[in-house]
Amino acid sequence: MRSSGSGKSGGRGNHRGAGNDRDQKQGGQGRPRKPRPEERRYDVGPGGTQDGPKSGRGASARGGAKGGPKQAQQPRGRGRSAPATSREYDARAEERNRERYAGKKDIKLPKTFPGAEQEGERLQKVLARAGYGSRRACEELIEQARVEVNGEIVTEQGRRVDPEKDEVRVDGLTVATQSYQFFSLNKPAGVVSTMEDPEGRQCLGDYVTNRETRLFHVGRLDTETEGVILLTNHGELAHRLTHPKYGVKKTYVAHIVGPIPRDLGKRLKDGIQLEDGYARADHFRVVEQTGKNYLVEVTLHEGRKHIVRRMLAEAGFPVDKLVRTAFGPITLGDQKSGWLRRLSNTEVGMLMGEVDL
Repeated sequence: MRSSGSGKSGGRGNHRGAGNDRDQKQGGQGRPRKPRPEERRYDVGPGGTQDGPKSGRGASARGGAKGGPKQAQQPRGRGRSAPATSREYDARAEERNRERYAGKKDIKLPKTFPGAEQEGERLQKVLARAGYGSRRACEELIEQARVEVNGEIVTEQGRRVDPEKDEVRVDGLTVATQSYQFFSLNKPAGVVSTMEDPEGRQCLGDYVTNRETRLFHVGRLDTETEGVILLTNHGELAHRLTHPKYGVKKTYVAHIVGPIPRDLGKRLKDGIQLEDGYARADHFRVVEQTGKNYLVEVTLHEGRKHIVRRMLAEAGFPVDKLVRTAFGPITLGDQKSGWLRRLSNTEVGMLMGEVDL
């Protein structure tokens, strides 16, 4: 019994002794023994020992000892810290930089894009804005040598123009490069040829109330006369179209009651004496005849008040109905009464060509 007891106690003693031997081996030859909680030291001062807080997530979160300040991070790079620069060193460096760039006051900044120093707009962009299609389509017009700038045919891409000064033509017709608007209205009978009427009558302005820019009419038509009247915001064009110097022709179709003599056209072309002077027609023809009813076409370049009505009445044929079917190159076509349509670029170019614009 004693021997067994002493064997058990010896076993326990051997087990503890074996454990102590492992601790001694680890302490002497292996890794240092991890200190127990009561043995740990928290040195957070500048002269911290090796038992101080470990660097890592837990240490940085705790800031070293409980309630202690965080340790300053050491600069990287072979354990050396960057030397602090003195004020005298900074002053000398600033002085050297000032002397180095003293003679370079005018520094040219780099261009933000190629061709930034050029003025004006690209020609294809101007043409596209004027309604000649997409920029690619306008580039094709240039490649086909159909575009002129100030009388010179342009074939290279990227040509820049000034819409305010340069004259641009396509197929010989002037392009309205600015934000001008041109319309043709088939004026109904009973509409006053003014943009506003103080008496409240129906006027031309009633047909363009939704336009952003202010338009004005080119010439006039009698209240009971129907047909083409032009509206635009291009003042110079409107002035020239109505000036006697340029002699822009207007064509009218009148309904009269006959029979009419064969020499009526000759009389109108030779001139009819009116109270304000002679009035001459440039062209006359009979369009249609139904019994005694005649539709006759009269073309003239004068713009005096009631000129067609007065000429035919003086010749002995009062006018029952009068329609202006053309103003220069702008024709009425199948445009319905009261309809407003925007002129095409070709029509605008033809109008400008009539008055040397």
